Amino acid sequence: METAQTKGAMALFGEKYGDVVRVLSMGEDRYSVELCGGTHVSRTGDIGLFRITSESGISSGVRRIEAVTGFGALEWLDDTEKTLRETAKLVKGTRDSVVSKVQQTLERNRQLEKEVDALKAKLASSAGNDLASSAVEVAGLKVVAAEMEGADRKAMMETADQLKNKLGEGVVVLATVDGDKVVLVAGVTKSATNRIKAGDLMKHLAAEVDGKGGGRPDMAQGGGNDPSKLADALAGVPAWVEQNIG
Repeated sequence: METAQTKGAMALFGEKYGDVVRVLSMGEDRYSVELCGGTHVSRTGDIGLFRITSESGISSGVRRIEAVTGFGALEWLDDTEKTLRETAKLVKGTRDSVVSKVQQTLERNRQLEKEVDALKAKLASSAGNDLASSAVEVAGLKVVAAEMEGADRKAMMETADQLKNKLGEGVVVLATVDGDKVVLVAGVTKSATNRIKAGDLMKHLAAEVDGKGGGRPDMAQGGGNDPSKLADALAGVPAWVEQNIG
């Protein structure tokens, strides 16, 4: 092993070597001198096609590569070619146009997502108008607690902000069910945060549906694991506000 190292062979940190090792050198100028990895060839040309399939860092200053050679490399290229053809077929392109076709598809996706977000914002605005009329008055505050079916957290946050502006001084709690989870948003108008905190309300509300939550005095978020308890939790919001208002 010592002789191999004096010839320039590099030992990897963490690897165990015996006293006797094999050394592989490439080129007359010995531009690469390595300890044998266990696969023997008479000359490097016997390896044939060589293709690196991945590389990663395994420790400070050490990179690891994974590669295929010979027939294994040819099979890898065949599989890659097959994947390329199948992808081209999916995007209605050719082997040469597949990259541009995928880029077009991704751009179209981004545009559609923007349109969907815009539509959600409009729906949220419409929902805000309807929900404002359902507010009940509790100790001088207008309180809205409602479920928004099909809404996501972003839409509920926007609707909560709109409702806070419409109510003047009040409390807003919005919820939706996503699969087997409950998504919650609570808002308190800034003028009322000295009397009641959205974060405190959210902690209580999330616990009612077997979840957790919290946030700022004027806006809070949370979630729960029991949608079956949501209706009762929302119905109890006005009473909680009345009991906890300052």
